[in-house]
Amino acid sequence: LFRSQLELEARLLDATLTIETTVRASSQGTVPVSFGYHPYLTLPGADRDSWRVELPVTRRLLLDERMIPSGLSEPFNYPPFELGQGSWDDAFTGLAPPQPFAASAAGRRIELEFLEGYRYAQVFAPRGENFICFEPMTAQTNALVSGIDLPMVAPGEAFRAAFRISVAVEQ
Repeated sequence: LFRSQLELEARLLDATLTIETTVRASSQGTVPVSFGYHPYLTLPGADRDSWRVELPVTRRLLLDERMIPSGLSEPFNYPPFELGQGSWDDAFTGLAPPQPFAASAAGRRIELEFLEGYRYAQVFAPRGENFICFEPMTAQTNALVSGIDLPMVAPGEAFRAAFRISVAVEQ
């Protein structure tokens, strides 16, 4: 049992949503931190074939047959691309802030910025679906079991993570 307090703050200002999550460990022990969010994003009025996607990452995690990170990664340098009918369910590290993850089409742009505390991302866009997920994650999938790069909060300390989603109309 990990005694902790979880605080969630969501702020909406104009066309920007900021989500801040804080985990505070009790004075009684260290607390592992492994959480993420799964924002499903879409661009109304545009078929996914035309969505231009930007992934500001430098490494892709290699996954085993169960889609669990193996502990290994490989370089990843993918220029902006059209989503088309491709299928994505990939884990990344080597995030490159302040560049946002982005999808744009039909004069609209959605950006997801990793502000603090998120060192991993999952990109999920299954073929045939009209959405994409840019998923901020504090640790790799399965980190509570593997212990790989698992953040820990010392007794009485806090861990803070924040991301922001912005929607814009492009001129």
